[in-house]
Amino acid sequence: MFRPKIPTMPQPSGLDTPSAVVEPTTITPRVPAAPPAPGAPAPTRPAVQLTPGTALALVGGGTAVVLVVGAVLVSMLLAVAVTAASVAVCAVVIRSVLSRR
Repeated sequence: MFRPKIPTMPQPSGLDTPSAVVEPTTITPRVPAAPPAPGAPAPTRPAVQLTPGTALALVGGGTAVVLVVGAVLVSMLLAVAVTAASVAVCAVVIRSVLSRR
């Protein structure tokens, strides 16, 4: 009852399909393509230059992201705190109702 039953591998049934006939195909050699002509070298990218305006924009954008993420996290923490307080109040009320009986 507690011993595992190992299934046996099925044996071939004897009905075997004949293998397909493989016919040889001819191989045609490919004509080599002409090598590509050397082009002009790709232009190098210029170094990023930070002007006072772009630096100010980056600082402002980073500050906005930090403020938004902080507001979201604080609101989530506040939601958890309000939920915990309401559950605690419900527990106190239920305990006082049950202790009066």
